Amino acid sequence: MQTDAPFEGIDFGAVPDAVNDLLQQGVLAHRTDKHAADALFRQALALDPSALPTYFCLYKIHTYAGRLPEARAMAEEGLQEAARQAGWSADWRDWWPAPTGPHDPGRFALYTLKALAFIALRQGDIKEAEEILAGLAVLDPLGEVGWMLVAKMAESCAA
Repeated sequence: MQTDAPFEGIDFGAVPDAVNDLLQQGVLAHRTDKHAADALFRQALALDPSALPTYFCLYKIHTYAGRLPEARAMAEEGLQEAARQAGWSADWRDWWPAPTGPHDPGRFALYTLKALAFIALRQGDIKEAEEILAGLAVLDPLGEVGWMLVAKMAESCAA
C-alpha cells in the first residue's frame, strides 16, 4: 500500500523566513494550481528581490509550462541579480573563470546561464544557445552546472 509522504520542504538556503515560507507554499501550490504558485513566487520576489531561489522557481515553472518568454525574463533578471551579488559584470561575455561554491551567487549565475541556453533551444534560437554554451565551456570547464547535457541537446538540434 502506497501512502503520500508529508511534504518536508525544499532547502532554499539562506533566505529570509518570510521568503522561504512563500517559496514553500508556491512549491506545494504548483502541484495543483500553477497560477497560485506563480503568484506566491512573485510575492516572494517582491518581498526580497535579492533572494536568488525565487528567480529559479519562477523560471522553472514557466519553462515547464512552455511559457518561454516569461521564463527568459525571470532567468535574465535572476542572472543580473546573481552577477551583481557576485561582483561580476552585467554582461556574461565579460566574465572569466572563477571558482564557485554550491550556494554562492556565482554558481547561481552559471546555472541560470545554462537555463538561458536551454530556453533559447526551446525557442528555436540554436545560435544563441551555442554562444552561451561556448561561454559556459570556458567559465565552467568541468560542467559543474550541468551545461554539457544542454550542449548535447543543442548538437541534436543543429544536426
